[in-house]
Amino acid sequence: MAETSFKSGFVSIVGKPNVGKSSLMNKLMGENLSIITAKAQTTRHRIMGILNGDDYQLVYSDTPGILEPKYSLHEAMMTYVKVSLQDADAILLVVALEDKFEPELFERFLRMQTPIFLVINKIDRAKGSQVLDKGTYWKECIPNIQEILPVSAKTGENVDQLLPKLLALMPEHPPFFPKDEYTDRTERFFASEIIREKIFLNYEQEIPYSTEVSIQSFKEADDIIRISATIYVERDSQKGIIIGKGASLIKKVGIEARQDMEVFFNKKVFLETHVKVADNWRKQAFKLKQFGYLE
Repeated sequence: MAETSFKSGFVSIVGKPNVGKSSLMNKLMGENLSIITAKAQTTRHRIMGILNGDDYQLVYSDTPGILEPKYSLHEAMMTYVKVSLQDADAILLVVALEDKFEPELFERFLRMQTPIFLVINKIDRAKGSQVLDKGTYWKECIPNIQEILPVSAKTGENVDQLLPKLLALMPEHPPFFPKDEYTDRTERFFASEIIREKIFLNYEQEIPYSTEVSIQSFKEADDIIRISATIYVERDSQKGIIIGKGASLIKKVGIEARQDMEVFFNKKVFLETHVKVADNWRKQAFKLKQFGYLE
């Protein structure tokens, strides 16, 4: 009896900020690996989701939204996008209904040999022939698009069509990761991301973008995980805003983060948070290295 061939490969999920890439990855994985907020530039790292089947392993990469870098953090984020595209056996280029072709962001895709699926997201909001018109528009802008797939990452509509199409393109290859793993990131990383998500949800204007979360300790016992986290901001004035009157806001963030962590880790969590200032950390290479953005 012939042995079943095994397929394994990398799929890069890319697009501008706020097009729903992270929602799509979570739907494809059936796990909430990437944090999601309505604010742009929520994703700062490359997060891999490892989907294992009997005869395949697909490694999805959720990447930061493509943008023109304004400072060192942005440059580091765009490096994650570049590496993800270089690794990819297939590309999911995610666009929203209102997106337009911007040469400085999308011209790179015209030169790529890797198969590109254009994923038109948020079709649950579409009216009339909007989806069809957008598909025609993007095919004219990027002629090397292999196929156009309209989906709604929010409702899950058509998302199940992606897997068979991607598997058809994957090379025969042994799995890249152990088959019981579903991400390349550590538990400490996800703890920090959950806290960062709550900051994005609870604060306005520049505060979420000026904030970084570092896990100082992560101690797991049989019945509880004890986590100590430091929230860094860029200026003293932001520290007061993060803490809030009578520490009300930082308490709210802590409670919401702890509740999500208990669901994510399936265990009781004790979380303590501290707030510190790291002056202009987004623009300083040594601080970006300290926070894990640079090698």
